[in-house]
Amino acid sequence: MHPLALCRHLAHARVHAPTSVRTMSNAPAAPRPVRSHRATGFQGVVRVPGDKSISHRALMFGALASGRTRITGLLEGEDVVNTAKVVELLGCPARKAGDVWEVLGRGVGGLAQPASDLEFGNSGTGCRLMMGVVAGHDVQVKMTGDASLSKRPMRRVLDPLKTMGVKIVDDRATLPLVLRGSSRLIPIVYETPVPSAQVKSAVLLAGLAAAGATTVIEKEATRDHTERMLRYFGAEIATERRNGKTAITVKGHAELVGRDVTVPGDPSSAAFVAAAAAIVPGADVTIQGVLVNETRTGFYTTLQEMGCDVTYLNAREENGEPIADIRVRQAKLTGVRVPPARAPSMIDEYPVLACVAAFASGETRMEGLGELKVKESDRLAATVDGLAANGVPARVDGETMIVVGSASVRGGGTVATHMDHRIAMAFLILGLGADAPVTIDDITYVATSFPTFQSLMAGMGARFEAV
Repeated sequence: MHPLALCRHLAHARVHAPTSVRTMSNAPAAPRPVRSHRATGFQGVVRVPGDKSISHRALMFGALASGRTRITGLLEGEDVVNTAKVVELLGCPARKAGDVWEVLGRGVGGLAQPASDLEFGNSGTGCRLMMGVVAGHDVQVKMTGDASLSKRPMRRVLDPLKTMGVKIVDDRATLPLVLRGSSRLIPIVYETPVPSAQVKSAVLLAGLAAAGATTVIEKEATRDHTERMLRYFGAEIATERRNGKTAITVKGHAELVGRDVTVPGDPSSAAFVAAAAAIVPGADVTIQGVLVNETRTGFYTTLQEMGCDVTYLNAREENGEPIADIRVRQAKLTGVRVPPARAPSMIDEYPVLACVAAFASGETRMEGLGELKVKESDRLAATVDGLAANGVPARVDGETMIVVGSASVRGGGTVATHMDHRIAMAFLILGLGADAPVTIDDITYVATSFPTFQSLMAGMGARFEAV
């Protein structure tokens, strides 16, 4: 254990804080099919749940900081609750008092050996970032997940961590796996082979505990929440351009300090509301307090290019992140080309964009989408299959998804969601504009990111029916 962390650990041992992370079973539930009907009106002013990416990080950084971190607006979906449970297992009480979550941190290098497995459910973000969090500690952890997460590749994160000194028992590349951290991590300079905020974040988080400066080099910019939040918590981190690439460097043996964090609305969740407003005749919605970091707004830029009326209102900044209210009004849509350089800023929104494209005249080409094949499902295949089931011509050509839209979408099909929350929500949105109802085979996994989805959408005019 680092000397500074030992002092924090001894101090922490004298602090008693009751915890209240609720128990949530990860056992598979019976499928819950839902049918979406054509909407005749869609209006309102709403708030979507807190951003999932920032919620995960706020809990983890709170654990790595000394003192208390207070989090307002934390997303209480299953993915984030699982991260809170993991933080507790690592010795950092996480509790909710009123509307605020509190984390009592142990400092970089101070996390404890957990008494049981670290269970991440369906969360790739929680799992991959936590690999970086535990990397710099003398602990051995077993990381597990549900059936979907257990199929997803982890080697792209594990390879640089192993270079730094982390050991992977049995050298597995998928969950369940056993990771052994080290208090003697080696700083590295690592160029990511593919754009990935999760890989970048895991390496930077491990670098907090290394003896020196750790640098990640990106060819294409990815979401920068980790860099922004590390600065906010007191880490020494620098970003610079080198030969057309971006280099992010963090100084090791960092000392983070607990902070107050306000989590803005999740732009990926808001995208489903915006998508419905784009296709329902006469729709006019305002989504309040949404994160509008430029690494996350590619979907809204694309809607504007398609002809949708999208306006940012009341722009401001909170905790180092840009925030705005987003107003979306329905308009006639036209197919567009979405360049591969935009993919990192909207990688989670392509399924719902494809459903919007079904209502746009002409062809929409979405390029550079190889990453979608290794998400919660093969989202390229799942999206194209779902569109075909509802009469929309669509195909995959390499890493490009092509949708041929028209003013009228037949609907009437049943969509296989493959345990993927974003596929489920995307096709419920399709049903709001289709001529015949659209059915999804299971809405269960929507709770991982957007637990209030059905009630929020129904309050604006959507009609969903249990089948």
